Amino acid sequence: MNTATLPQDASTPPGEPSVLPSPAPRKRSAARSALAANQEPAWVRWTLIALAMAFLSFFLFVPLVAVFHEAFKKGWDVYLAAITEPDAISAIKLTLIAAAISVPLNLVFGVSAAWAIAKFEFRGKSVLLTLIDLPFSVSPVIAGLIYMLVFGLQGWFGEWLRDNDLRIVFAVPGIVLATVFVTFPFVARELIPLMQAQGAEQEEAARVLGASGWQMFWRVTLPNVKWALLYGVILCNARAMGEFGAVSVVSGHIRGSTNTMPLHIEILYNEYQFAAAFAVASLLAALALVTLVLKYIVEQRVKHDPQAPSSRHPPGGLQQQTG
Repeated sequence: MNTATLPQDASTPPGEPSVLPSPAPRKRSAARSALAANQEPAWVRWTLIALAMAFLSFFLFVPLVAVFHEAFKKGWDVYLAAITEPDAISAIKLTLIAAAISVPLNLVFGVSAAWAIAKFEFRGKSVLLTLIDLPFSVSPVIAGLIYMLVFGLQGWFGEWLRDNDLRIVFAVPGIVLATVFVTFPFVARELIPLMQAQGAEQEEAARVLGASGWQMFWRVTLPNVKWALLYGVILCNARAMGEFGAVSVVSGHIRGSTNTMPLHIEILYNEYQFAAAFAVASLLAALALVTLVLKYIVEQRVKHDPQAPSSRHPPGGLQQQTG
């Protein structure tokens, strides 16, 4: 048995050392008690799991299955006809165009804002952080109304735009502006916490070794944030393609011209064309599933990439706000 020897005192017979039991058994007992205190009974764990699965099934799995069931209920020919008719093709193209323009713009803005906020101190830094979070606190419908007040016919620049035969609202530029507004926080908010946690030591070392600003960015900063950047782009693209509120205000609902996929689905459903509405909706649902798969792949790469500093701070702290 492990014992601890203490100096002799007056109560200890001469020649016999004072011994006490080792504290190791007591520590092990305390550890077991703490572990038992943090473990719930099996019935509690299984009850919580069952409730979670029931909630997900009722609010996620069942609606998702219903979308695809209704989309294909009348056969493959009806499905193809619904997604290949001219108005549907126009809505798909406009959705892709809006995403193709807004995502690169938000990519540039997000990287630039994250670099400035994480690496430098300047006046107005807190104001910039607040403005980045603005789309999360403002309803997308309000964002659309803002563009109407600025670029609409009765807005600040309405007469000037009309006199110069320029159209912002009820046209593609207005849809792109609305999409950019509701999606610009996603890339920045994925990068800022990670870049702040990493600090500026590596960039300072590269600067001392003679690297230029662009060399530091391409060879030091960008490799360290590549997974968080990709994660932010995936979320930004998903939100851009699924945006409804702000785009609904500025589009004018012109069929074949300014309707995106969510707006086209609404029109078809209101006209009782349920098969066509669910067919187009299945395309957006498939996009959501692809987004989830890409998100999972990125998260796994972050966990298993030992060279990525972002693996210590995995992405995903940003939640989407639906339009």
